[in-house]
Parts: sequence; C-alpha cells; structure tokens
Amino acid sequence: MTDTNAQGAMSRSFGTSHRWLQLLMGVVCMGMIANLQYGWTLFVDPIDAKNHWGRADIQVAFTLFVLTETWLVPVEAWFVDRFGPRIVIMFGGVMIALAWIVDAYASSLAMLYFGAVLGGVGAGSVYGTCVGNALKWFPDRRGLAAGLTAAGFGAGAALTVVPIATMIKASGYERAFLTFGIGQGVVVFVLALFIRPPTTLGPAVKKVFKFAQTKIDYAPQQVLSQPIFWLLYLTFVAVACCGLTFAAQVAPLARDYKIAEVPVNVAGIAGAALAVGLSLQRIFDGFGRPFFGWVSDAIGRENTMFIAFGVAAAALYVVGNFGGNPYVFVLASALYFLVFGEIYSLFPSTCGDTFGSKYAATNAGMLYTAKGTASLLVPVASWLAASQGWHNVFMIGVGLNAAAALFAMFVIKPLRAAHIARSCQEAEAAKA
Repeated sequence: MTDTNAQGAMSRSFGTSHRWLQLLMGVVCMGMIANLQYGWTLFVDPIDAKNHWGRADIQVAFTLFVLTETWLVPVEAWFVDRFGPRIVIMFGGVMIALAWIVDAYASSLAMLYFGAVLGGVGAGSVYGTCVGNALKWFPDRRGLAAGLTAAGFGAGAALTVVPIATMIKASGYERAFLTFGIGQGVVVFVLALFIRPPTTLGPAVKKVFKFAQTKIDYAPQQVLSQPIFWLLYLTFVAVACCGLTFAAQVAPLARDYKIAEVPVNVAGIAGAALAVGLSLQRIFDGFGRPFFGWVSDAIGRENTMFIAFGVAAAALYVVGNFGGNPYVFVLASALYFLVFGEIYSLFPSTCGDTFGSKYAATNAGMLYTAKGTASLLVPVASWLAASQGWHNVFMIGVGLNAAAALFAMFVIKPLRAAHIARSCQEAEAAKA
C-alpha cells in the first residue's frame, strides 16, 4: 500500500469512528435542552399558584419558546454554515442558562415571556445545529442519525423529571429553574468545544442507499419553490400541534382528570400517576425517534409515517375517552409519545433525501419551523379545553393524525417519488 493510500485508509477509518463520537456529543447536547420543552409542564401550576396569572397566559410563554426555537433555526443554520457548529452551540448553552435564570426571578408575565424567548433562541441554536450536523455525517443512515439526535431531546428529560418535580415541591420552582438551568447550560457549552462538521476527513463511509435520493443539492431558495416542501410542512404542522399541546398540558390534564397524585406501579416504576407518566413519556419518546428513523431507513419514510400517525390517532382516542383511569392515562400517553417523537427523525431525514446534503442544515431548519407554526395552537387548545372540555380537544387530535397518515401515504409518497425521479433526470442531463 502506498503512503497516499495508507493515509486515505486511516482518514476513512478515523472518519467512521469519529462520526459516532460527534453524534454522541450531539445527543447529549440535545438532552440538555429537553427540559426547556418537556419539563415546562411541571412549572405551570406552581407559577400560577404563586402569581395567579392563569394557565392560558402562562402557556403563552411555551408558545413563544417554541416559536423562537423553531423559526430562528434557518438563521442559526446560516451562522453554522459560515462559522461552524462550535460557536453556535456555545452561544446556545449560554442562552439556555440565562433563560431559566430569568424565569426564576420573573415577577411579571412580560419577564416570563422574555425568558421563554431566550430559551427558544438557545434551544434552537443547539437543536438545529446538532440535527444538521448528524444529517451531514450520516448520509447513508439519515433516519437513524436524525432519530438518535432527536432522541436526546425526546428522552433527555426522562432522568430529570422526578428530580425537578422533587426540587419544586421541596424548594420551590425558582430554585429548580436556577439549578437545572445553569447545569444544563454548562454541559452544552463544554461539549460544544469538541463538535466538528465533516469537512476535513473526506468520505467517512461508502454510501449505500436503499431508497432513491435526489442527485441535486437544492439551495434554500430553490427548496421554498418546491410544492413537495410545503406538503411536508403542512403534514408536520398537523401532527406537531397535537404533540406540543399534549406535552404542554400533561400536568394540568392529569390534575383535571383527578389522577395526578394517584399511586400507580407500571413495570416496576412506582409513584404518582403524573410523575410515572412523564417519565415513561420521555423514555418512549426518546426510544421512538431512533427506532422509527431506523424503520424508515428500511421500509421508507412515508410508510413509516402512515404507521406512526395511525397509532397516534388511536392513542389519542384512548386518552380522550378513558384517560380518567390512571393506568390507561399512563400507558396510552406513553404509547402516543412513542409514535409522536418520530416526526423529529422522519421529517429531517425526508428533507435530506429530497433536497440533498449540501444545505441539509438550513433546509431541515426551514422545515422545522413547522413546529413553531404548530405551537400557535397550544393556547387555542387551552381555551378549547376550558370551554369545550378535553374530550373535544383529543378528538380533534385524532382527526388530524388520521388525516396526516392518509396524506403521507397517498399524496406525499407519489409526489415525492416524482420529484426525486425528476431531479435524477436533471442531474444526468447536466452531465451530458
């Protein structure tokens, strides 16, 4: 073997192992921002009990968080492309720490909303960068890589739900905001120092694709002119609004059902129904993201969407009609989050397959803004629950998920296949 070949082999070997380390650091960073979304529900009632601002007004903070977390991701992705992932993730670590410090001292709704915006900017900086980096490092396993990265966000709160709830009860929500906010920010900042894009190692692995992918790298402005992008966006919004509403309202919902403090024991996990339910939701959510990403790598993106969205509709139906039973509530909500979290692996990987790798971070970021659009419906759901009851809210969710399942299979699937076939033909024509 020549020196050149030996160096190339060493580079590829290093790239193959190094990309898994990069993925792992991204997963941990995602875990550190998870509580900003999934731990929020624990703070709603304590904040209201102290300040008497009302659930609906407090939940506006959640909407502002999600809006800034998602809608600014394309801007943050531009900074990643220009300056690299390290500086953007470091910035995100500082912002998420500041966000919960502000929340701890918030004496008005305006201050609480300001903390939510800071948290959204920080979480979006971390989320968009880590997912985009995973898509670039793993063009051959986009579903799995995006799923594992998103799993950090989905399951990251699982280990801290009980400690946060315990600290809120023992020392107040302000102490919990301070302690966990600073800790999470420090971890993200330190890990950011070691995160790199795949720009200097050459091809990490031989690319083997089971399903057709575009042969053209579409720039963001080109993506926005493609109808298939907006069909994906619409489907993302329909499914995400249900999961965001559920995630934000789990604790108030359990208290309205009068089961929050009812003791349960599920598979050896014992405690109050709310605490056990939250822990299982985060575990199942985290597991579902890489699992369904892996499944989609094997059977196709839209086929996986059809299965997941269909199961989600069934789970919401059960919670809406039988959630007054604490065991049904815990198990059905865990099942729902198992199949809900997959949108954060399927949509980014579908975006990469459809529009290419070169601008994967920015393009996936633009699609991710659908989550922000969906968050606008969370306060609406609070109003509907207060005026019409939780049952009607859940039945709307059933209809949205069932419609999304059918739309993915019978509309998106054929149109996306036609788009990819057309891109391949254009790429071949350009070579001729």
